[in-house]
Amino acid sequence: MPATVPTPASVSRPAKTLIDPEHVLRIVDKNAGSRGALIAILEDLQATYNYLPRDALRIVAKKTGSSLVDIYGVATFYSVFSLQPRGEHLCSVCMGTACHVRGSPRILEEFEHRLGVPAGQTTPDRTFTLATVNCVGACALGPVVVLDGEYHRNTTTRDVKPIIHDCLEAGRAQKISSDQRIFRVAVACPACNRSLMDHDHPIEGQPTIHVTITFGSKHGWLRLSSLYGDFRISSELEIPPETVVTIFCPRCHAELKAVRTCARCDAPMIALLVRAGGILQICSRRGCKEHMLDLGD
Repeated sequence: MPATVPTPASVSRPAKTLIDPEHVLRIVDKNAGSRGALIAILEDLQATYNYLPRDALRIVAKKTGSSLVDIYGVATFYSVFSLQPRGEHLCSVCMGTACHVRGSPRILEEFEHRLGVPAGQTTPDRTFTLATVNCVGACALGPVVVLDGEYHRNTTTRDVKPIIHDCLEAGRAQKISSDQRIFRVAVACPACNRSLMDHDHPIEGQPTIHVTITFGSKHGWLRLSSLYGDFRISSELEIPPETVVTIFCPRCHAELKAVRTCARCDAPMIALLVRAGGILQICSRRGCKEHMLDLGD
């Protein structure tokens, strides 16, 4: 089930990165013979996977005849490379002397609280990586937070939540406007075949998908963005991260059944009928971004 803002989504465990060996070999071949070939190969791998997967480095070592130890040596020498999965957004809190005395430790604690991970770690859904740096060279502006290359000056703990919120909103807006794979779907209840589309409560100017949910002893409405690939929701309930909800049709009140389990988190994948033909499957775990659109033949 799509995540809400301002805090990023969480899942029970990150999905395993799938490596395409042929793509890795093409990267090696493209850079073969060039000056600084190994660094160029690692740069392309990092751009593809946002980090350097172990399996990909093994392929590089075998193809180039290089020692895996030497490859790891280069990868660990340059700070631009990461051997661990990084988030879509890199947030760095400056802990230099000038920023430290002005309260950067408290700001770091607030980021750790909001993101749910300690410094040096990545959120389970790989949305954010939280890091610390010794100095960013802007001591007069401290405390300084650098998010995706943008400097946030004179940061306070009250600024942390808006910084995260604005980053997520900007990323989603850019994704929606530029990604042609994001499009609107109209769905109906598979039990009563009545439309689940709600034009009176839009998200980003688009009608929403209206369902009701329960978890524990709580019951309430939930509206999901109808843009396939957009994970915004609106709900009257505060849904804790990783909570698996039961979803019902608000028209006939039938429980919407699962057709399979999520490949990312093993939660039930709920099926909705697509008006144009096919099935839309969404994960029932709060924060998981797994979904699937099967349009049939």
